[in-house]
Amino acid sequence: MVERVTATKEALHLIEKLKMEHGDLMFHQSGGCCDGSSPMCYPLHEFRVGEADVLLGSIGGAPFYMSKDQYDYWKHTQLIIDVVDGRGGMFSLEGPEGKRFLSRSRVFTENEQLSLKK
Repeated sequence: MVERVTATKEALHLIEKLKMEHGDLMFHQSGGCCDGSSPMCYPLHEFRVGEADVLLGSIGGAPFYMSKDQYDYWKHTQLIIDVVDGRGGMFSLEGPEGKRFLSRSRVFTENEQLSLKK
C-alpha cells in the first residue's frame, strides 16, 4: 500500500535524535505565515490538531498532520520529508540542530491513486 507521507533516512535519523531529547513527537505541515510552508516538528500533543486537520500517516513513529485546505491541494501527491542544513521554522524542534525538515513531493501514479481510494 502506498503511503501519503514518507521520510528519507536522514530525516528518520534526525527524528530519532529529537525523540531521545524530547520524547514522542508529532508533525504538522505549516501552511505559511511566519514559518513558510514546511513540516514543523513538535513534542507530541504540544500542537493542537482539530477538525480542520487531516492525519496523513506517520514518519519515524510520529503522526503527520496537514490542514484540510492544504490537503485538498496536495492530495494527489506523496510528501517525502527530508532534512537539509540551515534554519527552519522558529517553532520546530530541529532548529537548534542547524538542520531543517523540508517537504518534497511526487505525484501519485494512477494505480496509486486508485489504491488510496479503497
